[in-house]
Amino acid sequence: MKFQPRCTECLLSRVGYEAGLVLDDPAAIEEVRRAAAAVLAAGQDDPAVPAPVLAGAVHRCAYSLIGVDDPYLALKKQNNRDALLAADRVAPALLTFRDYVTAAVLGNTFDYGVQSHQVTGDFLSFFATEFPKGLAIDDTDRILPLCRDVVYFTDNCGEIVFDRLLLRYLKAQGATVTVVVRGAPILNDATMEDALTLGLDAIADHMTTTTCGERELGVNLSLIPDDLAKALEGCSLVIAKGMANYEALTEYDDFPPTAFLMAVKCETIAGMVGVPKGSKVALLRD
Repeated sequence: MKFQPRCTECLLSRVGYEAGLVLDDPAAIEEVRRAAAAVLAAGQDDPAVPAPVLAGAVHRCAYSLIGVDDPYLALKKQNNRDALLAADRVAPALLTFRDYVTAAVLGNTFDYGVQSHQVTGDFLSFFATEFPKGLAIDDTDRILPLCRDVVYFTDNCGEIVFDRLLLRYLKAQGATVTVVVRGAPILNDATMEDALTLGLDAIADHMTTTTCGERELGVNLSLIPDDLAKALEGCSLVIAKGMANYEALTEYDDFPPTAFLMAVKCETIAGMVGVPKGSKVALLRD
């Protein structure tokens, strides 16, 4: 996906949000936002730059001015604590592949700073309401037979707890799974430290990252490490969580079958997918 003009205010709003997690001076927060806006203005007219690449550059600028490597750190840890409590409560209700996928998609709502999306303060009540509604796009019957050798791109903290439930299901069905996390802290996305804390290395056959330490959103194939490139060459399916991974991976035509599991949080992605904003989808691109 290329950057859309209507994405500008959402992106800069998120910059302001992350700056406010660390800085308590409105003038300093505005300075970060202005600098990020300059980076955005310089890059948004380049038709060759995918939206996540440009957004990554904007956030790198913001982080350098904020002066903190991971402004979301405390929030990420709290997300995981809250999600662990919720997952223990909902796990007995998950029986089928579709159930586990739906739970993982609902976990994708742990996403802070998105202008048109509000994170629920009561995930259990949210889950109880939303889980019976199912998925607006439900390709799970087509996805499951492809789950032999899976490359699984994670997204947010909190959400990754529900990914863990789905990963355990896939392993129980005999799948080989490579789990991929961000190569450096960006937004509230899960990093290797977050994944290891939750014990994902005890479930996955292999753990790797989207970059070799660069702070990048989505997946930029020019930056991936060799072990991820090898895993993608041999996999039967990619599972990609969240909108940034959708925005990035839809840029590549020569790519393995990909299941996009996400909550659709903005009108731009809603229009691309063909569903109302707020929909939960498990969309297979093969």
